Amino acid sequence: MRFVISREALIKPLQLVAGVVERRQTLPVLSNILLVAEGDQLSMTGTDLEVELVGRVTLDEPADAGSVTVPARKLMDICKSLPDDARIELALSGQKMVIKAGRSRFSLSTLPAAEFPNVEDSPQALDLNLTQGHLRHLIDQTGFSMAQQDVRYYLNGMLLEVANGQLRAVSTDGHRLATCVADVVADTDSSHQIIVPRKGILELARLLQNGEDGVRLLIGANHIRAQVGDFIFTSKLVDGKFPDYQRVIPRNGNKYMLGDRQVLRQVLSRIAILSNEKYRGVRLLLTSGFLQVMANNPEQEEAEETVAVDYDGESLEIGFNVNYLLDSLSILNSETVRFTLSDANSSALIEGVDEADSLYVVMPMRM
Repeated sequence: MRFVISREALIKPLQLVAGVVERRQTLPVLSNILLVAEGDQLSMTGTDLEVELVGRVTLDEPADAGSVTVPARKLMDICKSLPDDARIELALSGQKMVIKAGRSRFSLSTLPAAEFPNVEDSPQALDLNLTQGHLRHLIDQTGFSMAQQDVRYYLNGMLLEVANGQLRAVSTDGHRLATCVADVVADTDSSHQIIVPRKGILELARLLQNGEDGVRLLIGANHIRAQVGDFIFTSKLVDGKFPDYQRVIPRNGNKYMLGDRQVLRQVLSRIAILSNEKYRGVRLLLTSGFLQVMANNPEQEEAEETVAVDYDGESLEIGFNVNYLLDSLSILNSETVRFTLSDANSSALIEGVDEADSLYVVMPMRM
């Protein structure tokens, strides 16, 4: 096996594929990426048994065909350290992969390609097409609400729901919920729900650009596969039942506050400085035309600030985790945001006035 490739052509796909590989592995071969050279094509595969990414690169000249696995991090670090215009030759010599570029020479240990695991295919149930920009937007608008290492394992990921020509993303950590929807071309009219694990969502997001190029999603019983340009991404699905998000979204709010998103962000950021470092609670006091934001901490330090808002309901005092409010305000794009509230014990619904596709729910805190 031997092939020659420019550093420029190799570095980006190599970084993406190596990014899937976990540093600590139970099987030595999982620290490696699989290289397969055939004709003028080089394919690179990385996996952690949950997520798999295959990247394909066209070579400048036909390769001596072959396949082998090499240490992912070491190969990536070597290629990153070489000059931008380097031409890299990789050749298998016995049990070693010899890498040459200019006057540099490296020799890496290898493991046989036969030891590299494949993510098994599952019967395909659904075929979707949408733009990379739309899928990236769905993930960006909701990904921050995914749980991390929650015992309710089905929260450590994102719900993707296909229904009525739309793809909806929903994530929640039990304290807040985010949802966003985009149009999609599907090969079925029936509704379908899957949960993609957190790592799968993060790795998929790294592949996506914000443009109009298409992405094809193939959803099976146990896997989701995405075809993005020269990459094929596969992730196992979480086997579990996601909470009924429709029941979580408050429908009976009767108090509406409109405010400038950036002004509210700045006020909350300032007041948060003196909030309790552990619980991050702030109190909001709504009165006609004004919002007062207050916080204190165990050192008896206090902060408060009043800001003008569009509100003419009865006065209401309610507590929230300030980080959850700031996350929602940071991800929205509208200049004006709407808070829909009902009472001190009910969740708040947060929306951008000009963004019909996204909404956020934040549970209150007892202060």
